[in-house]
Amino acid sequence: MPSEREPIHGVGLSDAQSSRQRRALLDLINRMRNTGVQQDIDIPMIAVIGSQSAGKSSLIESISGITLPRASGTCTRCPTGCRLSHSDKPWQCSVSLHFTTDERGEPLKQVRNVTFGDPIADKAEVEERIRRAQRAILNPHTNYLHILQGDVDTSVDSELTFSMNFVSLQITGRDIADLSFVDLPGLIASGGSPGDIGLVTNLVTSYVSRPSCIILLTVACETDFENQGAHNLAKVHDPEGKRTIGVLTKPNQIPAGEEDRWLRFLRNEFERLDNGWYSVKQPDSQALAAGISWSEARAKELEYFSGTTPWSTLDFSSQQYLGTSNLTERCSDVLSTLIARRLPELQNELEILLQATEENISKLPTAPSDGDPVGQVLNLLSDFYRGISKYVEGTPTADGLLQSIQPLQMRFRKAIRATAPDFRPYEKVPGANGDGTLREFVVPEFLAHEESPYTPPEFLAHEESPYTPPDDRSAIYVDDVMKRAREAMTRELPNIYPFVVTEHYIRNAVLQWQEPAYTLLKEVLSILLKKVKEVVRTHFEQYPYLQQIVTATVGDYITSSSKATTDRIAWFLNAEKRARTLNSHYYCSYRDKFFAHYKGCRPNYGHATLYDNTSQPPEGSNHVDDILSNFSALGVRNITRSDLAKVLPSDPHEDALVIMARVRAYFQVAYKRFADNIPIAIDEELILSLDKAQRLESLSRQRLGIHSADGERLCAEYLQEPSNISQRRAELKKKKDRLVMAKKELMELCL
Repeated sequence: MPSEREPIHGVGLSDAQSSRQRRALLDLINRMRNTGVQQDIDIPMIAVIGSQSAGKSSLIESISGITLPRASGTCTRCPTGCRLSHSDKPWQCSVSLHFTTDERGEPLKQVRNVTFGDPIADKAEVEERIRRAQRAILNPHTNYLHILQGDVDTSVDSELTFSMNFVSLQITGRDIADLSFVDLPGLIASGGSPGDIGLVTNLVTSYVSRPSCIILLTVACETDFENQGAHNLAKVHDPEGKRTIGVLTKPNQIPAGEEDRWLRFLRNEFERLDNGWYSVKQPDSQALAAGISWSEARAKELEYFSGTTPWSTLDFSSQQYLGTSNLTERCSDVLSTLIARRLPELQNELEILLQATEENISKLPTAPSDGDPVGQVLNLLSDFYRGISKYVEGTPTADGLLQSIQPLQMRFRKAIRATAPDFRPYEKVPGANGDGTLREFVVPEFLAHEESPYTPPEFLAHEESPYTPPDDRSAIYVDDVMKRAREAMTRELPNIYPFVVTEHYIRNAVLQWQEPAYTLLKEVLSILLKKVKEVVRTHFEQYPYLQQIVTATVGDYITSSSKATTDRIAWFLNAEKRARTLNSHYYCSYRDKFFAHYKGCRPNYGHATLYDNTSQPPEGSNHVDDILSNFSALGVRNITRSDLAKVLPSDPHEDALVIMARVRAYFQVAYKRFADNIPIAIDEELILSLDKAQRLESLSRQRLGIHSADGERLCAEYLQEPSNISQRRAELKKKKDRLVMAKKELMELCL
């Protein structure tokens, strides 16, 4: 391109009288790109696209005034970004490598820019520097400094045929206008590998799909328009042609007789675009080999269009779409206009993104400080165990520890209640009901709201939910009790039965308590371990190593406490094997009521039982009410229906009823005691042990070796964050820095 003999004047827009405002806008976009914010927001840009051999490289050379490498064939293997900036300083070109993917082609979390050598002051050195830069992009496993400074064997194939990473050129000088664009690899029509075709298509799509990307579409006049895939891709993402600028290249190679077809594009009569179609004529290979200068090339271009038909016959308005200078002027106008329109939107987008980024940073754990790792670990432990203390005391949430345990405690209580001796106050033999059938279990009326959906005993009406045996398999009939009592007699007086009979039935019930008690402990232990581990994970999520040790320590401590709790439950179970209570008032009250209930359920000489008559009197009968009234008239107060059983005549099985009443009354006292003691023991020995005398915190400090000789080193290791958290924080902070810098650039322009 430019001759070494002749200085270049009028490169790009240097001949155009760009306004100060337009130059400021283009410069703003360049500065914003320097911040890297283009990966966060859609910044206005120009992307040059076209099929392979569509003349893109020649077009880029004519706009930028530099020579691109051609012999190696790498100029279309990776994108080339070009930033033209006017400066009062001498001409200079800086080359850098822009990496958005790693060696495997995976997206980088943070874009990486690498300066590729010192700035170039001699235009003759640019071509070779770009060639080496492109080779560095295509060989990511090779140290770029070796490619920059060493001998490069161009006969050896590169690691990649195409890459999404690109070479960035920053060109400044007095004769340079302000413009930015990126030259994308040419779309492959055929002959390439499917992988390369897909890679290039995806690469071009990633640019042209952005709403703020101006598409500079190059179409070679030597090839059928319909066969040039770049136009089809542009039309997919800009179907109305609002942000596409068409460029017809190689007009001198139009087949004879097809000139009118291409003129229709220039007149915007075919495939209409809002910004129109342009045509440019670049030097051929012979002129390039002869070292034609940029100004000579532009003069030759002007000469061609003004002296060659049909271009020379176009009207004045159509001729404004001929030549590189007109195209470049139009690109600058369109880009600066888009920038001006996007400025308020960019400012708003930056504000929204900055706020969202700050919120995301605030959601991350606070980064560990650099000094005093021992103090930091001690503070973390103290905060954790204060939290555990509050947690085991109870939290007012539906999924709290105690809330999760309460249903287990209620199930345990019901299981203990279900072990009550199933005494039936009637004989087991058929016909005991007077009609050849057995009488069903009758719940005492005093247990109405304590135990069963059946009619419960009145005296337990407000104590607890009802309970009734599901079947007769565990039933103990009055004649069974009478038989056992008689068999147990030794030297007792008549009708005086040994206590071992009562103790036998009590012990049989108590022996059934072991399984529900240990089941409750097992279930509570499982929930406690799960809940506490969740608390540990939440508190130490930022520090996996510390979390691991604390989790193991707490788990071991809870397991140890569960063994002590097991011993305590065993103590209660053993203690309950002996029938004893100081709660004589309730025991005697229950005994009398159960005796009256059992006696009232006894058959009365083949007629309906007193229980049936008192609970469900015949229709129209007021006999029971009359009897109760007569008692009141005699001065005997507070007599209930169930008390009437006490006036029945002597029953041959009355001694058995007494034993049944004693056992059942004692069970009523003992099961409630046991149903309270076991949950309390588990709570005290297992759950609240986590908050006793700071034993667990002391054990954790010992396990962690905080106060050992290696304490500081160990604590520093404990404070190592997971890489994903530290990387995420670093990414967000870098993003925030980019956004803040970009916002600052925008504010400076407004000022």
